[in-house]
Amino acid sequence: LDGWEVRAIALSPRAAERLGPLVEPWRDRVVVADGNVLRSVVGFDLHRGVLASVARRPIVAADDLVVPGEHRIHVALEGVNDHENLGAIYRNAAAFGCASVLLDPTCADPFYRRSIRVSLGHVLAVPTGALAPVPTGIEQLRDRGATVLALVARGGRPLRSSIPPAPGAPVVVLAGAEGPGLSDAARGAADAEVTIEMADGVDSLNVATALAVALHHLATG
Repeated sequence: LDGWEVRAIALSPRAAERLGPLVEPWRDRVVVADGNVLRSVVGFDLHRGVLASVARRPIVAADDLVVPGEHRIHVALEGVNDHENLGAIYRNAAAFGCASVLLDPTCADPFYRRSIRVSLGHVLAVPTGALAPVPTGIEQLRDRGATVLALVARGGRPLRSSIPPAPGAPVVVLAGAEGPGLSDAARGAADAEVTIEMADGVDSLNVATALAVALHHLATG
C-alpha cells in the first residue's frame, strides 16, 4: 500500500497476530474484530480476515505514462468490463514488468474489490492510465512513438513474427473484451494485428491468458 492513503484496516484476531508488523505504519487506523463482525459490516466473506479502506488516486492520462524513447511494454484495453479478467490482466502485467495498463472509457473499474482481489493487489502497484476513446486514444499512443500491436483471435500475423518496435520505442499490446474482441476502429488504428497460434478446433483464449502469452513473448524476446 505504499503511496496510497489508507483510511482504515479491519483485521480478524488471527490476521492481526499474523500481520501485525506489516500494518504497523497504520496502527492508529487498525481495528480488530471477530470474523462474524467483519462479514456483517461488509456483506461478503471473501476477505480472509483482512480488509482495508483506501482512498482512490486520480487516474492519469495515458500520455503521462507512455514515454517517447522509453522501451517499455504497456497494456491497452478496449471494453474489458469483467472485473475478474481485469484483475488477472493486472497480475500478468506485473509478472512481465509492464509499465502501465491503459483503460478506455468502456472498461470496468480496476479498483473494484473483485479486480483488486484477483490481481493479488497488483492493481495498486501497476500504474493505471486513462486511454481516450478509440481510435483517438490509439493514435495518440502512436504519436508518442509507440508500436501498437492489436491482439486478434484470427487473421493476424503470428505472434512469433510480429513486427519489431522501433529501437527504444514503447510497445503497446492492445486487447478487447471476451466475445466481441477489438472494434474495427481499434484494429484499424494499430500498427499490426497479431494472433496467437493454437491447435485446430480451439476458437480462442481468455483475454487475460492471451495477454499473458503475448507479454511473455515480448518480455523475453
